[in-house]
Amino acid sequence: MFHVISVLAASSSSSSSPLSFLPIVAIFGAMYFVLIRPQRKRAKEQKDLQGALAEGDHVLLNSGIYGYISQIEDDKPYIWFEANTGVEFRINRSAVAGKTPDPANPSAEQK
Repeated sequence: MFHVISVLAASSSSSSSPLSFLPIVAIFGAMYFVLIRPQRKRAKEQKDLQGALAEGDHVLLNSGIYGYISQIEDDKPYIWFEANTGVEFRINRSAVAGKTPDPANPSAEQK
């Protein structure tokens, strides 16, 4: 038994080849393509969406409320959102989850 332990200890202390780091590099590469890259892509799409908001756009909020944008102030981090006739909310731009089709004209395509 001591012979097996001494052989294992001798093999671990020997000079490591550059190929022994290949599995570690492959794991980090896989993590990048599976976790980091899609998250950055979603963040970029969300930022583009928030920058492309315009008055009259029908949107869905992160809380699940549908409505449309009634007013945008360019120098402010918030927008005015109308959920129902006469009911306006001041919300942060980051609360917008996505654009939705106009309920009055459902055949119109949204970009």
